[in-house]
Parts: sequence; structure tokens; C-alpha cells
Amino acid sequence: MAPSTDIVLFHYSFSPYARRVAWYLTLRRIPFSQCMQPPVLPREDLKALGLSYRRIPIVSIGRDIYYDTRLILQKLEERFPDGALGASTPELKGVERLLEKWTVDGGIFARASQLIPLEMPMLRDPSFVKDREDLTGRSWCLKDLERARPEAVVDIAAAYALLESTLLADGRDWILKTEKPSLADIEAVWPFHWLSAMKTALPPSVISAKKYPRVFAWVARFEGALASAKKTGTKPTTIDGAVALTQITGASFAEDDLGVDGADPSGLKAGQDIEFWPLDSGSRHRDRGRLVGLTPTEVVVEAQTKVGGKVVRIHVPRHGFRIVPVSGAVKAAL
Repeated sequence: MAPSTDIVLFHYSFSPYARRVAWYLTLRRIPFSQCMQPPVLPREDLKALGLSYRRIPIVSIGRDIYYDTRLILQKLEERFPDGALGASTPELKGVERLLEKWTVDGGIFARASQLIPLEMPMLRDPSFVKDREDLTGRSWCLKDLERARPEAVVDIAAAYALLESTLLADGRDWILKTEKPSLADIEAVWPFHWLSAMKTALPPSVISAKKYPRVFAWVARFEGALASAKKTGTKPTTIDGAVALTQITGASFAEDDLGVDGADPSGLKAGQDIEFWPLDSGSRHRDRGRLVGLTPTEVVVEAQTKVGGKVVRIHVPRHGFRIVPVSGAVKAAL
């Protein structure tokens, strides 16, 4: 059976991380299905697949399931190389990767999330607040959010200033001087785009189009490019969880076996039962499976769906995840 290329994106509409993937697929005009999820737990569609991971988005390609937008975008570049948005030279790839590190690992989005307007109804919804405290491991009560806001404003203003005075300083349209948005633009723009869509998130006396005209124009240009791509591309098909489960478990695997590096510093071996989870958020929600792939950048496990008991493969990046052996495990199951 030929490797599958059928994509399902599990997400909810206002997830800033999910937008990174949806934007990529839209700009590339790659067909995909979407399975919409609630913004808070529980997510029964993911439970049916046997997944404990609680972060959004999740992407499946065939019977392979991918966690973390950093790995997902890399896989889409690899699986669909014709027209890829990634940089073409080592130097520019370095800029691209550094922008990813800056916005994800460097605290830009963490600070952006502290600028959610305090008057938004969801911050007064006990279920949302409890869910986000479980996700992030920090308080989401209004008093604590208000206390953190001044520092967040300072850090986000510094981020705007950095882009205004460096990568966008010469008036270029796109980060890498490309003719259209590239992966580097996606890696950089998402927190700023997200903030600009929330009224009162940014105090105009500190952060405004007047103070940072190039950054605001870049965000608007990106929005325009997305709108144009949506008009000319194929709209995603929305499917429910039952259809997604059937589609995924009935597909072939999208990737060949990765293999397990016998010299990996972890000492883990092929076929070993392991447990894995993200370190920066959602770390209370852990998955298990049988190790079938291990490289310096990726972990692959085989696990079973909760509904139907079908074998799927889960892929996670090495960076930002912990993997440990399951002591005394007889059979891997989720």
C-alpha cells in the first residue's frame, strides 16, 4: 500500500499554535480535513485515538500522528517538498530556526498570552481558567494576570522594536526578502498577528502602528496573503471525530520506519515501552507506546487506539519532550 498523504488537523479556531499549521497548509494550498475540538478538556475525539497529549494542534498524515507545531511544520516541508516555504540556504535556514526558537522557546508567546484583555469573558469562566492553569502550571486568576501585565507589555514592546529595527528595517515585504510569505514569516508573525486581533491587548501608548509601522504593515500584509490564498485554494473539509478515527485507522502509514539509534545517550532500545510528555506545558498528560523510532531530533512510538484497538504511530520532537522507560511494562497501551 502506498504511503498516505491524507491530512487531518485537530484544532480549535482561536488556537494561535494551530494557526501556524493552518496558515502553512493554506498558503501551500495543500488539501486537508479538520476535526474541530473544544478549547478546553475533555476532547473525546482524541481520547478515542488513545492520545493523552492535551495540546492543540495535532496532525495526522495517514496513520501517523504528530505532536508539536515545530515537528509538524518540519514534516509538512518534508512530505510535500514541491513549493515548500522553507529557506533555501543554510544562512537563511538559520534565521528561520532562530525565529522559531525566539517565538516558541524564547518567551514571546508566553508573554503574549499575558496580554489577553482582562475583560474577555473566557477569563471569567471557571472551566477555562482551571483548564489553562492545568496546561501552563501558573495562575490565571484576574489579579495575577493584571500583576503580570506590565512586564509582559515591556517584553512584547521590545519584540516589536527588534523586528522594526532589524529584519524589517529596510522596508522589505517579507522576512527573508522573498516574493511571498515564507516559513520564516510564519515562525515570526503568529504571536503578533494573534495580539493584533484582540482589541485592547496592546496599549496604544506603548505599542501601535505609529510607533512600529513596519511591523504592523507586515502583519497586515500577511493577513492579506492569507485571504488571497483562501479565495483561490480549496477549503478544508470539516469532519467529526468518528470519521477522523475511521480515516486514520484505515489508512496506510505515511512514513517508513525511522529506526532506533543504538548509540543514543538515553540508552533506550527498539521495542521498549516508553512514556513521554512535553516539558514546557501540559506535562501532566503523558502518553505511552512501544519505541520504534529514535534519532537526535525525533521519537516515534507505536500505540493502540482506545476505540478499535488499531495500531497508530505517534511522532514527537526530542527537544522539549521527556522520554523514559516504563518499568515492568508488559504491553504498551494508551
